[in-house]
Amino acid sequence: MDLLASLLTSLSLAEGLGDMELNKVGAAIGAGLAIIGGGIGIGLLGAGAMEGMARQPEASDTIRGGMILLAALIEGTTLLALIICILAIFI
Repeated sequence: MDLLASLLTSLSLAEGLGDMELNKVGAAIGAGLAIIGGGIGIGLLGAGAMEGMARQPEASDTIRGGMILLAALIEGTTLLALIICILAIFI
């Protein structure tokens, strides 16, 4: 319930801001959510890969290769989202 109250308070404070400031606030929130999403994705990927390697140690090379590839893709999309949010702040 505290989260909802703080969100409503921040929204009521945002009423006095102009359109440019709200764009910057939205871009900053979007950047934060993109980073959190990427971190959660890589965390789940690592957990699944470690569990798979523990269950089948003979397949650990294949699992490790796939994990590295997927981690790079997740980081790439996270970086793209972060760059878009940063551009929205400065443009």
